[in-house]
This record gives sequence, C-alpha cells and structure tokens, in this order.
Amino acid sequence: MARLNLLEETRFEKLPVSVFENPKAASLSVAKRIGDLIKEKQKNNTQAVLGLATGATPIAVYAELVRMHKQEGLSFKNVITFNLDEYYPMQPDAAQSYVSFMNEHLFDHIDIDKNNVNIPDGTLSLEEIPAFCLAYEKKIGDLGGLDIQILGIGRTGHIGFNEPGSAPNSGTRLVTLDDLTRRDAARDFGGKSFVPTKAITMGIGTIFKAREIILMAWNRKKASIIKKAVEGEISSDVPATYLQLSEHVEFILDQDAASLLTRFDTPWLVKDCVWDEKLTRKAVIWLANHLGKPVLKLTEDDYNNNGMAQLAIDRGPVYNINIDIFNKLQHTITGWPGGKPNADDSQRPERAEPAKKRSIIFSPHPDDDVISMGGTFIRLVDQKHDVHVAYQTSGNTAVWDDDALRFVEFSIDFSEKMGLGKDELKGLYNNMRDFMEKKQPNQVDTPEIQTVKGLIRKGEAIAGARYCGLEDDHIHFMALPFYESGKNNKNPVTDLDIQLTMDLLQKVKPEQVFAAGDFEDPHGTHIVCFNIILEALKRLAKTESWVKDCWLWMYRGAWQEFETHEIEMAVPLSPQEVERKKFAIFKHQSQKDRAVFPGDDAREFWKRAEDRNRETAQAYDNLGLANYEAMEAFVRYKF
Repeated sequence: MARLNLLEETRFEKLPVSVFENPKAASLSVAKRIGDLIKEKQKNNTQAVLGLATGATPIAVYAELVRMHKQEGLSFKNVITFNLDEYYPMQPDAAQSYVSFMNEHLFDHIDIDKNNVNIPDGTLSLEEIPAFCLAYEKKIGDLGGLDIQILGIGRTGHIGFNEPGSAPNSGTRLVTLDDLTRRDAARDFGGKSFVPTKAITMGIGTIFKAREIILMAWNRKKASIIKKAVEGEISSDVPATYLQLSEHVEFILDQDAASLLTRFDTPWLVKDCVWDEKLTRKAVIWLANHLGKPVLKLTEDDYNNNGMAQLAIDRGPVYNINIDIFNKLQHTITGWPGGKPNADDSQRPERAEPAKKRSIIFSPHPDDDVISMGGTFIRLVDQKHDVHVAYQTSGNTAVWDDDALRFVEFSIDFSEKMGLGKDELKGLYNNMRDFMEKKQPNQVDTPEIQTVKGLIRKGEAIAGARYCGLEDDHIHFMALPFYESGKNNKNPVTDLDIQLTMDLLQKVKPEQVFAAGDFEDPHGTHIVCFNIILEALKRLAKTESWVKDCWLWMYRGAWQEFETHEIEMAVPLSPQEVERKKFAIFKHQSQKDRAVFPGDDAREFWKRAEDRNRETAQAYDNLGLANYEAMEAFVRYKF
C-alpha cells in the first residue's frame, strides 16, 4: 500500500520529494550519489549496475559524471549500464537514437567497457523482439538487479516509455507511443510524422526491482504531471503514480517542477504562513475561484474552512481584506498601457509621464509580438507613443519547404514577366528542389533555403507591424547569431547577441520594454531571448542614466498565460480590437493553418491567443470585476 506521510507540510505527498533551487544543483547531487555508489562498489571489488535514462533531463548529470572522470579520476571500469528504452525501429547511428545520445553525452567520454553497455536494440525484426526482451530482463536479474535506476517523466506521466495503460508488473517489451509523447519528440525528428510510433522499453515491474529509484524533473512544463504523480491517486492513466508503491524511490525536482505541489502552490492548506501582500493576493483569488464566488462575497467561514483562518485573524476583518484585494485587481486594469497623460498614476500600473513614451516590443520570433500583445501593440501606436518592434530571430526553421519553393517559383515567374534575368534564379530553384527531395528529417537546410525561409518570415513580420501602424524605420530585424545555426538546437549565446541588443536599446533609449515572458515554448527560444534582453539592460544600467527610467514588461499568450494573481497590468480589448489583433496575426501566413512547430495545442495561434485573452477577461469577471471582451496581461520584471 502507499506510504502514509505523517509530516504536516508534505502530507499531500505520497512519496519522498527533494527540491533544489535549480536543475544544476539537483543534477550535481544525483551525479554525486552515482559516483559514491561506483566508488563503494570499487572498494568491495564488485560491479555497479546502473539503469540510465535519456532526454534533456539527465544531460547535466552525465556532464558531471564526465567531469568527475576527467578531473577526479572516477573510473567506470566496474560499471554495467542498462538503458530504459529505444525507439523502434531505429538504427544505432541515427542522430535520434538513444545509442547516439548516450555516446555523445556519456559513454564516449569515460572509460566504460562498451561490452558493459546495454541499450534496447531498435534494429531487430518484430519476431526477434520478445526473445530480446526476455534476455534483457534475465541479464539484469543475473547481475543481481539494478543498483540505481535514473528516470525522467513524460507529460503523459510515462516512465521509460511506459505510457498510460501500462501495468505495474509489466516487463521489457515493445510498446506503442502516446500521441503527446510523439508530439514532444517532433522537434528532434523534424516533425511528428517522422517520430517512430513504437519503442522498446523496460517495464514498470523491471524498474521497481531497482534498489534505488531516482526520478528527476525540471521546469514548469513538468509541474502539472509531477503534482499528479506525487499527490494523485494511483492509476494506470498516470504510470508514474505506481512509484508511490515503492519503498526505494525519491523524486528530485527543481523549484519550477515542484511549484504546483500543495506545499508550494497553496501552502496555507498545510502550514502556517507569513501573510505578505503577494501571498494574501494569491490566497484570496484562489479562495474565490475555489468556491466560485466573487471576491467581495467571501465570508469569514470561507476563510476558516479553507486554511486561511490565520489570515483572517492577522489582517481581518475579512471584508476589509476582500476590498483591498478587489481594489488591487481593479488597479491592474488600464486602457492606457503607455500610461494615461495628466492622470493620477499612483493607482495605475504605468506612469503618466512622459506622456509619450519610447517603447520597444521585443519579439523572439517574427510573430510573437502580435500573437501575444497585438491589441496592446495597436493601442500603443493609436495613442501616439513612439513604438519600435524588434524581431530577435529570423524564425527560418519554422517554414515549410514547399512554402520556400513557392516563393522562389513566384520570383522566377516575376522575373520572366518583367523581362529580368532569371537563369541564376532557376539554378537556385533546381538546387533547392533537389535538396528537398533528398532531405532527411532534421537535416540542416542549405544557406540559400535558410535565407528564403527567413525572408518569408521577415515579409510577414513587416506586414504585421505595418498593419499595427508602424513606419518601416521602426521595424528592426536583429537576426541574433545564437539562433542562426540552421538547426533546432541553437548556438550558445555570446557577447555579440548581447551587444546587438545593447546597440538597439541605446539607439532608442526606451522608457518601456516589452519582452516575451512565456518560457514554455517548445523550442526554448523565448527564455534565451529574454535573458539576452535582461543582460543587455543590466550592462547598460552601469553607464546609462536612461535605464533607471526604463520599465520591463513581460507578456505571454503564444504558449501560456499569467495566473490572475500574477498580473500587474491588464489591458482590456474591445470586440473591434480583438478583430484587429486577429487580422495582424493573419499576416503571418506561414504560421497559419498548419505551423511547423505547433506544440501540443491543436488550435491555431490566433485562436489560442483569442481564447486566452477571453479567458483572462472571464477570470476578472468571475472575481466580480468588469466583464470585458478580452484582456492582454503583463507582469513587470524589476531588474
């Protein structure tokens, strides 16, 4: 039966959880545990048997093990490894194979005997797989079982490739991958259609036999499934919940992955809290939503019955608390995102002065500006602020091959009609077409194709910004070098990326900067772009006086939205403004109907944005505030 947790703060958690400040600290801790095990086994002249995982989560663990080998002399000669899984079918030398992954991140950099490395064989015939799986199990058993099993967790709740529906006593076998799992892998394969539909995986029963099981998870993308795995009921719908039955398991999380656990998300339900302004606001809004009541109708009994009695005592009476929170919510709403001239701004999210502000909207990709804050963009221009937009990357990996061909075909036809030279263009076209016919999944485009795709995105961005009212000299294309690898995996950020950003900021000297704050985009570009902006502002702040008057606002919308309690500026949109925003998004035709990287949301980008904006407005309405058609939300980042 599941473990009974007698600790008050963690009483909702059904298995041990350790939370670290960041993934690096957590990874170092796990690597040390593995290193200590290997050393202990060496002292006893025995073998360490490790169960290993792939994916982004354990990469830092493997990097630390490599460092320990090279710098501290940690030997792996007594180590035998068994990997959790492998795609099927899969050639071992394919870029997406887990053989390639393990060699790249670990095995090629340590002194392990390759005969001691065991990875499921993706080259077998279907008839050979059952015998292979039985032999895999037997080999683990003959060695006395796994000493440590390292796990990640998929957003379906899978461990290994044990998808929903897997049995707790399952062994190594061939499985069919969940559609969400395949969508999550699409980026590595150059599209979901290229992701194998099957995989060979250790079973849950196999994993359970390990003497120590460590499941690791980083970032907010994993927070919701971690909550289900740790606090939810045991169910085949979330295979990771079976780990609640183990006496030898520990979840190692960073703060973001742990953020939805009760002790972090709603701490008043499990412990006494220090009721500062931020926590009070969050708790009152949570209570209103939990009970389905407007804020002003919450009662003392509501507080007392939902873990908030101490708040009522400390800061009550509760009606006063309700009024305070209601007023704070009301003060976030503004139709003047650049500040309202000649108005008392003490209760407004933005400053009244200067009345006309210089604003830069940074857009990681050439459509994030209008998708995420198109209504505010239009309103800033309409209200005569000096608005600039800066497209940080070309976005050239997110264009379909046939769209690139279509544009070059147009150029050829145009040249013919206008009597312009076309021979070189036809040669370019033929080369592009030949390449695309032979192109492998995730193969890097030729420089010419990258250029064409980049120009497609550039033309769409210009059309969108013009539609919002900008003059051409206020539209900036930065083409930050980190992005221009031609691959889904980008180059490291360098000082050149930061310097280019500093140059633009210094040129405009803005009072307002808007930047993408939705860091859950599947390609990971948004957080990289945000950190570049932040570093540029921090460096400029050391020498430039204008920076102290520059406010940085984060927007979301393309991939997620801020929680209501987080919002510091909510810009209401009329039905007409919602339509104008939609038409601005429509200018990005390469991203419409069927985007290259849609993520796991089936809706088109314009529809996602529209729905999220309406949901934000509805959230305010549910709390007892005015009912607007839609709202765009912002949070100020203080640097």
